[in-house]
Amino acid sequence: MTSSETVGRRLVAARARAGMSLRDLAGAMGSVVSAQAIGKYERGEMQPSPPVMRALGRALRVPESYLRGRSEVRLESVEFRKNRLTSRREEAAIRSRVLAAVERHLEIEELVGVADERWAPPAGLPISVRSPEEAEQAAARLRAAWRLGVDALPNIAEFLEGRGVKVITLALPGSVSGLGCLARRRRGPPVPVIAVNDSDTGERQRLTLAHELGHLVLEIAEGGFAEKLAFRFGAAFLMPTEFLRAEVGRKRRAVSLAELLELKRVFGTSVQAIAYRLRDLGIIGESTYRRMFERFEQLGWMRPPYPEPHPMPKAEPQRFKRLCFRALAEGIISETAAVRLMDMSAARLRTALREPRPGR
Repeated sequence: MTSSETVGRRLVAARARAGMSLRDLAGAMGSVVSAQAIGKYERGEMQPSPPVMRALGRALRVPESYLRGRSEVRLESVEFRKNRLTSRREEAAIRSRVLAAVERHLEIEELVGVADERWAPPAGLPISVRSPEEAEQAAARLRAAWRLGVDALPNIAEFLEGRGVKVITLALPGSVSGLGCLARRRRGPPVPVIAVNDSDTGERQRLTLAHELGHLVLEIAEGGFAEKLAFRFGAAFLMPTEFLRAEVGRKRRAVSLAELLELKRVFGTSVQAIAYRLRDLGIIGESTYRRMFERFEQLGWMRPPYPEPHPMPKAEPQRFKRLCFRALAEGIISETAAVRLMDMSAARLRTALREPRPGR
């Protein structure tokens, strides 16, 4: 995309938000340029001179850097959730793809005018944890601060997006379940980002999201133990202790597969994650836990593609898509721009925009 096209697209967005016609904007600029010239800027046919750019920014009450599209986003504190080692080259490629996706998210927010809707975590974060018990307490504390009670979360991706976290699904190598990081811009606080592998099962994606939330809100030492504490936090956040004990009991000598599968429907996690959780809470002992996993192995549930019954829906972050459709409806972006932002074909976009027939 040329700089003229970038300026044009952002001019259209800023003018739409201001509720100005081309003539209104020309008048607000003191007739520095004509309405016809502004139209050419918006179509990318002409590039505004520096004095005109300053006048446009003043009239529309936006910084020049916004009109020029200078986001200069960079990723910080990138933490991969890996099943096995990846090469530096592979990790660099993943970072690049995550950065491109984050830039598209931030761009559509600026175009629609919701860039100020930021991550607003509860007071007292990060929470320092040094033990599994403290990770449990941190999860309960965060759920209480967000007034979640002890019920299961139906859609954790939507929940996190509503609190300012950028949730992204990407085609990642099988060795990477996801990653968490901060996106820092020229202005404003950093933006938390969680990316998950779109080829993972819905169950694994949910646990990855909760795990990476742990890295965002906890203060823990680096290394393998940090991963274990983040995992414990994520499991406790998805499967609250009180609720699980009320459903299963405080001590069990055996838990059937049928019961585990019903719990899976409640929590949206794999039966393996539920078994881990039951052991961590002392509800089942080590021998019962081992018997469970022997059975999971026999059934083939511990190997890709992890074919457990009752698969959970994949994580599908919706906020970015909604903002793109909103920008299209308001004439802020063209269908060509929407294709680029949403990283989809024009045919697929037209299918998504097609209105249903009456009676369907």
